[in-house]
Amino acid sequence: MKKLTLLAAAFLSQTALAEGNVTLKTGFDYTTGNYGTSTRTEITAIPFIGTYETGDWTFKASIPYLRITGSDNVVAGVGVVRPASTAVRTDTGLGDLTTSATYSFLIDPKSQFGIDVTAKIKFGTADADKGLGTGENDYWVMIDPYAKMGNITWFGGIGYGMLGSSDTLQLKDVVSANAGLSYKLNQQASVGAMLDYRSKSTDTGYVQRELTAFYSHKLGGGYKLQAYATKGFSDGSPDWGAGANVGYNF
Repeated sequence: MKKLTLLAAAFLSQTALAEGNVTLKTGFDYTTGNYGTSTRTEITAIPFIGTYETGDWTFKASIPYLRITGSDNVVAGVGVVRPASTAVRTDTGLGDLTTSATYSFLIDPKSQFGIDVTAKIKFGTADADKGLGTGENDYWVMIDPYAKMGNITWFGGIGYGMLGSSDTLQLKDVVSANAGLSYKLNQQASVGAMLDYRSKSTDTGYVQRELTAFYSHKLGGGYKLQAYATKGFSDGSPDWGAGANVGYNF
């Protein structure tokens, strides 16, 4: 659930989109890992993301174009979901449509502390037969506190995901957690890092543990560049990954 929306934390360390309330983004994301199998799986994603802000609300929708080469046990966004197999495939197509609504539940300008509450739905629009998704809807609720201290913004979050199951793919509800910081280098740029955790979604699967470092830079003219690199520390996560995206604010 992460790399397509991960770098939202970088916005907290800058004056976020003060010149407008609509942002469109696209980019490139690449991950590679064995996911507990004997076969390396590579996943490439080109995301298309739209964000609309109004008052204390932020609405977001995203959908990626995916290419997966590797084990047919691995499903994008979930990891290993099936018993061991040596079959290898290459599949492409649109991924799942994800929508979310975030409400700024608490904002204290004096202490620069805030809490965001998010409801998210992942619609099972991706082709499950190709392993581009599960074919089922997922529902998430997340709480994300943050606090700014000088040039540093500390942030974290907890979430609960109700994953959709089918007759052929039984998934469990999961919990997620993250913690990190963003450091404002100047008025245009910031850097940061974040740790992510998610419990396993199947009895035979694995938890996800990842560390991501990111860089964000305002290019001027309404454009913003973000880049990141990820290292996985469990069989539920990719061994490593990297990506970048560029957004335009209207």
